[in-house]
Amino acid sequence: MSKNKLKSLIQTSVNKALKSGEKEKTTTLRMSLSAIQKEEINKKSELTEEETILIIQKMIKQSKESSAQFEAAGRKELADKEKNEIKILSEFLPKQISEEEIIKIVEDAIEKEGAKSQQDIGKVMGTLKQILQGKAEMSLVSQIVRGRLSN
Repeated sequence: MSKNKLKSLIQTSVNKALKSGEKEKTTTLRMSLSAIQKEEINKKSELTEEETILIIQKMIKQSKESSAQFEAAGRKELADKEKNEIKILSEFLPKQISEEEIIKIVEDAIEKEGAKSQQDIGKVMGTLKQILQGKAEMSLVSQIVRGRLSN
């Protein structure tokens, strides 16, 4: 039995989507399972729940970038397809914390690390990555840290 509950949940969802005839959902979830399995083969062991979350987040990020490019090129139908993939994959992520909560955690980390300038960003981000990985979009966290340390 798999210890990775998220991977098992995705596999179950693929079967449900297949039985109910949801082609796009089936394709998206199979794509995510394929990415997870590829990483397990590369790693030569089963992924942890956290590693699985990172793969899904990476796929969402790629879909967001693709959607933006399709919209810029006037390809609304392809952009909508990417947005739907984001919606499907997002269901499998843990609840993301709000921007207000992120700001508070960032301020606490800056104070804890004694960070004063842009040179301290790496130190603060290292601390925040341990706390927020999988719970918040790290690009947003980085943007908030940069904003706080540029004052």
